[in-house]
Amino acid sequence: MASSAQPGTGPSDEFRFPGNRLGLPADGPGSAAGWGRRILALLLDWFIAGLIASAVTGKPIWAGGNDFGTAQLVTFFGMTAILAGLAGGTIGHRVCGLRVLNVKAGQNGAQVGLLGGVIRAVLLCLVLPAVIYDRDRRGLHDRAANTIVVRR
Repeated sequence: MASSAQPGTGPSDEFRFPGNRLGLPADGPGSAAGWGRRILALLLDWFIAGLIASAVTGKPIWAGGNDFGTAQLVTFFGMTAILAGLAGGTIGHRVCGLRVLNVKAGQNGAQVGLLGGVIRAVLLCLVLPAVIYDRDRRGLHDRAANTIVVRR
């Protein structure tokens, strides 16, 4: 038995697009960031952390090793916590045209704060919370820190 399209069966106003429930626009500046930009920003930040770790450990990036991997992770954590918490985004976010906002403050541009940046960075470094997300494109790390990544 085929179902017929009836009026009112589409998405409710609450779930029309990512960020709608949070009062964000559908597209353009201030809209929920897409996955492509977010992943590119993450890879860029990881590469920058690798360059810094390479300088600290004296090993080239391609050499790897436990001390290099630990140095890269610690550097990535520090960069992400401080820059996302206090500057509104990491270097990768800036390059990709993204910023991190406090959900409670809305689009007023209020900073996340150092505590929010640390919570977000710890969960991001654990990887799994970052890949579990909701319909507003907020990973568990964003939900725990009460943040959202939006387009500039």
